[in-house]
Amino acid sequence: MQPGQTGLVDIDLLLKMRKIIYVWMGLLLITACSARKGATKDKIARKNNRSIQQLRGDAANYTPITSLQYIERYKDIAIKEMNLYGIPASITLAQGLFESGSGNGDLARYANNHFGIKTSPAWTGKVYYKDDDNHNDSFRVYDRPEDSFRDHSLFLQKKNYAHLFELDKNDYKGWAYGLKKGGYATNPKYPQLLIGIIEKYNLDRFDSPEGSEVAKIKRVDKVFTTIDKKEDKAINDSIQNPPVAAKFYTIKRGDTLYNISKRFNVDIDSLKAMNNLDGNNIKIGQKIMLTK
Repeated sequence: MQPGQTGLVDIDLLLKMRKIIYVWMGLLLITACSARKGATKDKIARKNNRSIQQLRGDAANYTPITSLQYIERYKDIAIKEMNLYGIPASITLAQGLFESGSGNGDLARYANNHFGIKTSPAWTGKVYYKDDDNHNDSFRVYDRPEDSFRDHSLFLQKKNYAHLFELDKNDYKGWAYGLKKGGYATNPKYPQLLIGIIEKYNLDRFDSPEGSEVAKIKRVDKVFTTIDKKEDKAINDSIQNPPVAAKFYTIKRGDTLYNISKRFNVDIDSLKAMNNLDGNNIKIGQKIMLTK
């Protein structure tokens, strides 16, 4: 060993140790900053939730309600929504019972949110934070339970649920399976769960059949008009600039004569005449003539 070699080895070792120490300090600093940010967000969420809770009253004085009491309290609202939009009252009540814990969950008690509907970029109202898919997910806060039931009806007016509105408003089994197929829940047993609740409490007694075929058509057309307005710009462009060269169209899920007539700028009576249709019923896969 040459004179001074030991000193060089010691210096290299010290430099490596110092580098390791700096790396660990950096990691600790990042971890501490993340923890502080997380703690700040948690603090904001807790403060927000306390303010919402104070608006709803003292939790210490809360008396839990039973499922039967929940049904009695909200059945009229569910029936009203059914008559307006065609969603079976039994389905709405079963979802409310399940999602809200018969109205005893925090979201129902403090946020009047009976269906676990989360906020979106378009939401401008109050929020309530609760762990769900992620930590401190934000949920919508409603002034009244009725607002939650209405938002539930509007929430379902999407293309993936469109075919459900063509069912009779007392077809709760069709709705239960259709909700799962449309992506409402990830639980594979969701349809059976809803049907079980409905049959346990005889909720289908609140459902009513369509008053007439004409009433059903008007209701379906109203819902589909709303759904059409929610479509993205590409679909809206196709409606505003219909493919005039098209002579035939194949019926797809969610189509009605009304929205086909709007999309291709052909009145319903002409569609019926060209295709020898007696009524408004069409089937998926059916090919209809648009122009002669």
